[in-house]
Amino acid sequence: MLVYQSDTMKFAHMADVHIGSWRDPKLNGMATDAFVKAVELSISHKVDFILIAGDLFNTALPGIDGLKSVVKEFKKLKEINIPVYVIPGSHDYSPSGKTMIDVLEEAGLLKNVFKGTVENDKLKLKFTKDEKTGVKITGILGRRGTLEKLYYQDLDLEHLEKESGKKIFMFHTSITELKPGKKTEMDSTDISYLPKGFEYYAGGHVHIVNQYSFKDHKNVVYPGPIFPANFEELEELGVGGFFIYDDGKIIREDINIKNTFKITIDCEHKSPEEIEQIIYDQIKGKELLNHIVLIRVAGKLKTGKVSDINFREIFTKCYSQGAFFVMRNTVKVVSAEYEEIQIEQKNPEEVEEAIIKEHLGQIKVNGMDSDKELRLTREMMHLFSSEKHEGEKVYEYEDRIKKEIDRLLEL
Repeated sequence: MLVYQSDTMKFAHMADVHIGSWRDPKLNGMATDAFVKAVELSISHKVDFILIAGDLFNTALPGIDGLKSVVKEFKKLKEINIPVYVIPGSHDYSPSGKTMIDVLEEAGLLKNVFKGTVENDKLKLKFTKDEKTGVKITGILGRRGTLEKLYYQDLDLEHLEKESGKKIFMFHTSITELKPGKKTEMDSTDISYLPKGFEYYAGGHVHIVNQYSFKDHKNVVYPGPIFPANFEELEELGVGGFFIYDDGKIIREDINIKNTFKITIDCEHKSPEEIEQIIYDQIKGKELLNHIVLIRVAGKLKTGKVSDINFREIFTKCYSQGAFFVMRNTVKVVSAEYEEIQIEQKNPEEVEEAIIKEHLGQIKVNGMDSDKELRLTREMMHLFSSEKHEGEKVYEYEDRIKKEIDRLLEL
């Protein structure tokens, strides 16, 4: 069969789909709906292929309903000859190494481009060539606790940079130079660890919308989530989306599944009753039909405590005005009688990372610096959360874990 390669290239870049991320049944299907819409838009743009830069699913073994919907979309794309290239993300990839991405690749519905070998202690990645455009695609998967950093440190950059032709590099990690201010504590990888001279760098993992070109790395792009994955993202982003690359131009496609209505109240020097009245004033006469209502309250109350605010009645009022879903965030409210240390809701990985770093160095071990202790702690957590292999008995599982621990501790 003859394959005619095009001089131009048009593709969709998605990331952080997180099928099955929301626990509430009303929001659980939003990511799936957004993904279906993203596929529809990609088809309408007549893209040559689609990139998914990690976290297609929210877990390595997703629920059947979400999986069925995704498979249906991939089959549709296969029938019209639009290939899908992916890397597993930190949520797709399980400690045991199992991932639904492997199953979908075996079924011929997508191609995992994270492939390579270790030669002379260096990771030598292979390229996957797109037949239509001739572009060569490779990348590195994401892992819990940013353990993928080890792959970048051992990456054979010279091999990748010498490869001729148009190239795309996919990654699922935070780039130090592009970290947003509020994520300064997040572990990250310097842009210098990525190979130079590629046409496009398709990022994921950090739920931000950003595109930037460096001296040796042009078109470093984060598309953000397909649908916001938590309260804060709904508040900041409002909508999900992805990017279309069209022969050098990068076009943003927003995906608005539900509109949001935001209420933010500073409760400094206010009583619970006054806060209730402010909320009622803000929703009075508002058309909330099919909106997600977000209520954030923060500050020190003049009297009482947060439980004195009658959110039950407020929620009922919002629903009576047609609201699709109502959420509140009161983690930064301090009652008048006392002040508590509050922890803002964050991604579980960020919370884990903060706790690990906070307790580094409490136990002194000869020959172990903080970097080694941090890496060892991440690997131990990764190991302890691993699942039993299929058909593996309990005693076999326990023996395998013990041997892996001995290996990590060099016993």
